Amino acid sequence: MFNLNSWSIVLIATFIIFLVPIGFIFSSLFSGFSENFYHIYEYVLIEYSINSFILLLGTISIAVFFGVGTAYLVSNYKFFGKDFFEWGLLLPLAVPPYILAYVFTGIFDSYGSANNIIRDVFGLPNEYIFFPNLRNLTGAIIVFGFTLYPYVYLVSRVAFKNISGSLNDAARVLGQTRLNAFFKVQLPLIRPAIFAGIALVAMETLSDFGAVEHFAIPTFTTGIFRTWYGLYDLDTAMQLASILLLLIFIFIYFERASRSKIRYSNKSDAMSPKKEHILDFSKGIVCSIFCLVPVMIGFLLPVAELVNWLFQQNFEIDSKYLVSVSNTLMVSFAAAFIGCLLALITNFSARINKSKTQSNINVFLSLGYGIPGLILAVGITKFFTTVDDVLLVDFELFITGSIFGLIMAYIIKSYALPNNLISSGYNKFSVAMDESAEILGAPKRKILQKIHAPLLRPSIFAASLLVVSEIVKELPATLVLRPFNFDTLAVSAYIFASEERMFEAAPSALSIVLIGLIPIFFLNKLIRESKEL
Repeated sequence: MFNLNSWSIVLIATFIIFLVPIGFIFSSLFSGFSENFYHIYEYVLIEYSINSFILLLGTISIAVFFGVGTAYLVSNYKFFGKDFFEWGLLLPLAVPPYILAYVFTGIFDSYGSANNIIRDVFGLPNEYIFFPNLRNLTGAIIVFGFTLYPYVYLVSRVAFKNISGSLNDAARVLGQTRLNAFFKVQLPLIRPAIFAGIALVAMETLSDFGAVEHFAIPTFTTGIFRTWYGLYDLDTAMQLASILLLLIFIFIYFERASRSKIRYSNKSDAMSPKKEHILDFSKGIVCSIFCLVPVMIGFLLPVAELVNWLFQQNFEIDSKYLVSVSNTLMVSFAAAFIGCLLALITNFSARINKSKTQSNINVFLSLGYGIPGLILAVGITKFFTTVDDVLLVDFELFITGSIFGLIMAYIIKSYALPNNLISSGYNKFSVAMDESAEILGAPKRKILQKIHAPLLRPSIFAASLLVVSEIVKELPATLVLRPFNFDTLAVSAYIFASEERMFEAAPSALSIVLIGLIPIFFLNKLIRESKEL
């Protein structure tokens, strides 16, 4: 049942706005193919596909190995540093892949920090190169693997936490070693969670632009960008984007299907908490080193190098940096405010109308998190140019190249965060409260304003912070849709790095990392307190 009222109209309008850019992208498949498309199909499409597949396979391998391995250790054993690693293993989430790519370039180039240290320590000539250049596919796999493994760690950690201790005890009574119990009992139980984490890693890997572009690796995203900005062929870029978007949707379906299969122990099992095995000193040190490796590569090393660059250039706060910060915060908070407001209204509409259709639409709106920023930029640009040509040309107005497209992309990309948090907030108080207010004659607007909004204030605040932290890291959509001479922190870091001015990229890159630490607090709280993912 779908009740049409002012609240549901907002939901429908939001749905249409979210759907239009995607519709324009897929409509390009029916507009005919140009010579550029056939040229790409014949000469480079296979290269895009092979590179993307190898990158995907390598990244998933690293993410699963370290994500599941570290989650198992901190969930089942006590060892030195375990309390730190429980939340510290999430720290690489604060470092976008393109930032780690910039740092790796500076560290492992022929005259980078690592080779300079080796030459200085051992007194080797300047021509001697010990560490190989990582500006290649192997380096990209390392970058993605160690920045994205926390997705697998997070879901695996929560899944391990919710396995009843009685199951492990039963395996031990039947003569199974701890290693056999892991492979035969725990691993099969958390397999759906691992698959959900893999799908998230795959979506992030396929949608990245900054890292693969910096490493000069031909993939779908770099191909889309070069077709648009190199060949000036937006239609062919949209057709390539359609192919990539179909792959992304497959992984979105895979992730949601895997998540729906996750089952946790029932409450009666909570009477048998899992006992953590205390390791001896030698085994504990081995576990500590294993957990330290991804944290070191994915967070500590890049942050240390960025701080080193910052001091080497005698950084002083100048007007360009302040403008980048103000631009970033302006668009981030604007998108966070609008996104949270839309999420509040759409969830309120689904609640008061008791409509399954509206709830399903709201779930669909959350799928925007999986759409690459570059593809959103392509669709929004086509949408805005169409509006300019059809509706605004007579008024001598245009919206293409304005800040509206940038904010629209941010909202679509990050809508899942406020939607999920506000939806969870609504689940914490009964609909009987709404019914009581309606019996007392309160209009729906007053119910939202006086009852729901105050109760949801913590969820809205948390959602706003998470949205800001995600938007600050967004590079491809910002790079394409930003107004002329409108630089954000991500764009500033990209421009300096593309010009090999690594030291000058440090202030913006370090600011992005510091802001990216915001979600770590909420994710750590999720691990410790939640019984469901």
